[in-house]
Amino acid sequence: MTPTYYLSEEELIQTAMKALLNALGPVEALRFVNLPRPPRLESVERHRQWQDSLNEEQFLAQVFSLPPGT
Repeated sequence: MTPTYYLSEEELIQTAMKALLNALGPVEALRFVNLPRPPRLESVERHRQWQDSLNEEQFLAQVFSLPPGT
């Protein structure tokens, strides 16, 4: 098994920015970096929203690999 090498944060940022600049150009790269990000939901609230949208029968069928309606 080969050891895994991780870039330092500085190297990672520099490499990523170079890739963005090469792929998108300076204006679009800057635009991408500055895109607004939606606020993260607190994990319990996110889980409650997921549960509210859940179809229990379909979910259990998927988890236990049963055909729906069984």
